[in-house]
Amino acid sequence: MHISEINIYPIKSLKGISVDSALVEPRGLQHDRRWMLTDIDGKFMTQREFPRMAAMSVWIEEDGSGLGVAAQRFGDVFVPFEPDTVNKPQVTIWQSVCEGEVYGAALNEWFSDVLGTACQLVYMPDDTQRSVNSRFDRGGEIVSFADGYPLMVLGEASLAELNSRLAEPLPMNRFRPNIVVSGSDAYSEDDWSKISIGDAVFRGTKPCERCVITTVDQSRGEFDGKDPLKTLATYRLAKDVMPERLESLGVTPNAVLFGQNLIPETPGATIDVGDEVKILST
Repeated sequence: MHISEINIYPIKSLKGISVDSALVEPRGLQHDRRWMLTDIDGKFMTQREFPRMAAMSVWIEEDGSGLGVAAQRFGDVFVPFEPDTVNKPQVTIWQSVCEGEVYGAALNEWFSDVLGTACQLVYMPDDTQRSVNSRFDRGGEIVSFADGYPLMVLGEASLAELNSRLAEPLPMNRFRPNIVVSGSDAYSEDDWSKISIGDAVFRGTKPCERCVITTVDQSRGEFDGKDPLKTLATYRLAKDVMPERLESLGVTPNAVLFGQNLIPETPGATIDVGDEVKILST
């Protein structure tokens, strides 16, 4: 088995970036979901409510000074890696409340115009320590603005098997994985409790519970029917896939499972496309 794709999503819920190599940090891959948009009260915003976010392109500037963001009909803007303000309010993402750094008015007005609602761009500074789910925290393990865990891995074979059940096949970007693996069996990632990728080691937590974002066309930024959730629900409900593990994993019976959440155990390592993936334990 090998890595066929590495993806990072610098601004939560905006378009991702495929990279050839990535540095593994305690809270995930470098630059992955260190930024997010919130409403004026600090509550996080995603494609669930604003599917247009999917069509907003993001890139890392060649000189390493920050991010570029573009939206159709609105042009593009430059986002320095760190805000030049001292505004550090509390922001909320699911049940987590943590400190973020808010960018200035000009950038926030641009994002507000694109999405048609008042919002602000927030950066997670290094001294913000957002803990992973306590059920899986082995001591001081942290996460970025990702929903709950530092990374998510998905096998090409799992998507191929799902696509064999769909009238129209879907691309991998519907599921927004950080790591895509070739050469594994369909859904084998369900059982990976520890894997190595090159010199990096990752611990599996629980399969990823999928939401309505999987129904957003990631190129158009629009909802696109009920699939893949409708089809996945016919054979990938937690109560059917792993009934004996529901309680230990804290997974709801009707959760739709697709992909595996990971926590890095070797921050400082680098992973590359083409690296061998080894299963250390299941």
